[in-house]
Amino acid sequence: MTKQTSEHAVASAEGFALLQDTIGSLSEGVAIFDAQHRLVIWNSRYLKIYHLVADLIVQGAHWRDLVRASVFRGLYANAVGNEDNWLAENLDQGITYDREFAVSHTDGTSYQSSFHKTSSGGFIVTRREITEQLAAEASAQERERLVQTVIESNPVAIVMARLGDGKIIYRSPAADVKFGKIAYAQDFFISAEERQKYVDLIKPTGAVDGARLTLVDAQGNQFTAAASGRITEYNGEQVVVTANTDITEQMESEALIRQVLEACPAPVQMNKAETGEILFSSPETIALFGDVATVGKTYVDMRKREAYVEELRKFGFLNDRKVQYYDASGVPIWTAVSARMIRYKGEEVIVSHTRDLTEQLAIEQEMADQKEMLFQNEKMSALGELLAGVAHELNNPLSVVVGHSLMLSEEASDPEVIRQINKISKAAERCTKIVKTFLSMARQQPTRMEYCDINALIKTAVDVASYGQAFERIVVASDLAADLPQIEVDGDQITQVIINLILNAEHAMNDAGQGGKIQITTKRRADGKSVSIIVEDDGPGIAADIRGRIFEPFFTTKAVGEGTGIGLALSHRIILSHKGQIRLSSKQGKGSRFHITLPVVNKPDREVEPVAPKPASEPTGSVLIVDDEVDVADLTAEILERTGYKVDVVYNPADAIELLRKGDYTVILSDLNMPDIDGRGFYDVIARDFPDMIDACGFITGDTMGKSSQSFLKDTQRPFLEKPVSPSELRAFVTAIQNKKEVVQ
Repeated sequence: MTKQTSEHAVASAEGFALLQDTIGSLSEGVAIFDAQHRLVIWNSRYLKIYHLVADLIVQGAHWRDLVRASVFRGLYANAVGNEDNWLAENLDQGITYDREFAVSHTDGTSYQSSFHKTSSGGFIVTRREITEQLAAEASAQERERLVQTVIESNPVAIVMARLGDGKIIYRSPAADVKFGKIAYAQDFFISAEERQKYVDLIKPTGAVDGARLTLVDAQGNQFTAAASGRITEYNGEQVVVTANTDITEQMESEALIRQVLEACPAPVQMNKAETGEILFSSPETIALFGDVATVGKTYVDMRKREAYVEELRKFGFLNDRKVQYYDASGVPIWTAVSARMIRYKGEEVIVSHTRDLTEQLAIEQEMADQKEMLFQNEKMSALGELLAGVAHELNNPLSVVVGHSLMLSEEASDPEVIRQINKISKAAERCTKIVKTFLSMARQQPTRMEYCDINALIKTAVDVASYGQAFERIVVASDLAADLPQIEVDGDQITQVIINLILNAEHAMNDAGQGGKIQITTKRRADGKSVSIIVEDDGPGIAADIRGRIFEPFFTTKAVGEGTGIGLALSHRIILSHKGQIRLSSKQGKGSRFHITLPVVNKPDREVEPVAPKPASEPTGSVLIVDDEVDVADLTAEILERTGYKVDVVYNPADAIELLRKGDYTVILSDLNMPDIDGRGFYDVIARDFPDMIDACGFITGDTMGKSSQSFLKDTQRPFLEKPVSPSELRAFVTAIQNKKEVVQ
């Protein structure tokens, strides 16, 4: 090889390497084929584009083989399923040079392809990706179509006219319908001067929104339009593009809305946020606040409005904000305000609805009071269970003490013995009263309901409570309504409540040396469904920290030995058991006020007169006594035997059942709570096996508080006595059962 030949070879190699580096740096895919259409060189981008035939892209590969492999391996999107036809159309016709065409691949990419001849008879293939370009063009075309569709389908009449002479350049289909095919914009104004006013309005800023114009439609009819316009350039000229909306119906609707707002039963108002100037007030608002010019005159505290406006500016709305205003008569009231901040004629305007909370707050207070009463009732129920248990345990021994002491007092003749018996009797009676008090507190229902004159009960309570030296400087005054209906209550219990309240007030005033009047008022409430009793004084009142505890059992502010803490707790229970309410309102140093409400229950038109018991000429007959308390049973038997009855005593129901199988009894007296067979079981046996003797049954028990006992006595309607029992009560009880049994038979 000559030196010249060697240098030429080196130059060729360097040139080829330079060519490789050049096409390798291109972003397009490039491949060079020789005159026999065989692959000479290609770059990595070309290899990536033809990734499905990458294994065939080697030097010497024929162009036609690469194309056919690309088709059958699914590279070209429009050749899939149509391979032979595609090859016939694109391959068999040969290569077309110096033109660009788009090719879509099955992976979603698109390329701009071209073939260019080389001087050696070969050709260069270039592939430039245009996927994003095609997508952008498609999107732009779609937007253009969308804009065109929107404009042409928009019911708003859109007109583009030259700014100077008003020559119309474009009108939407809606504008054609509304105005007709007119040539100049001023032709649909009522005059050229009005069109010029519109142009002058839009010129300073180049835009206007919501301008009210009076225009003329295709039929020559005038109508009001809201015009929004913009000045822009089109083909080197300034034009005005205007959207005209017929607001005739809107204006009619606005007139209707105003009429509705003025007739609306809710307080609605519009006022300027900055100054508080009132722009609109519905009649209801005027009725609530009066006819004022600014909201400043209605605020109790104007600082609250400042915070209110700032919050509206921040969030744009408020719902049910609690605000205190002066009403039309100048009285402060609490309200709930819901408001929105809007822009009206370029200013911040507050649109608000105000709801008077006076009635709602009264209801909420009532509910809070009822909740407190329920809480007190729960505490009283717990106390009731305790007291009922204590009373039950005391009843039996007290029955023995009371009974024997009364029997001894009837028989004794020695003055000293009688004196001692009287002491025993008084002590026993005191214990009995304590037990009765416990039972009254624990009882769920009043003991004896009857229709009573409330005013008469109050007069009795005043007479009883105001007796004594403690009332020498205290006046008890009454203001009793004359139109009160008789209501169904336990008269003794209600009297006791009034006495408790009077005595508590007297003690507080004397102890503090403050106040001297107790006022008792009765009235029928406005709804006619209840009667109010108000006991109030001008004494020292009750401290705030203990008001919530005054109805608690055993809570007292009196000195040790002066109070038990039961009086108000008992009063609370009595009123609740009558389905009523008792509430306290008091301010320390300004007296106390107890408000009692009792429901009015219509008195039946006809009352069944009770059948007077037939008096027994002589206490005769046989009595069966069943009680597991031996001392109580024996005492009962002794009292009745001394009266003249023949008495059998047993200490369990099983023995009583055996006696019933052997003979009949005039009266059967049974305890309720007994082991094995209790009073309920014993009664069931009588009802089943000795039905003729069911009317002879009566019960003497210390358990009238248990729910099962109450239910049993209510269901059977049998007479009962509550322990402890005096001899006179026992005799009357037996006589009543005996007489009723004779009437039934």
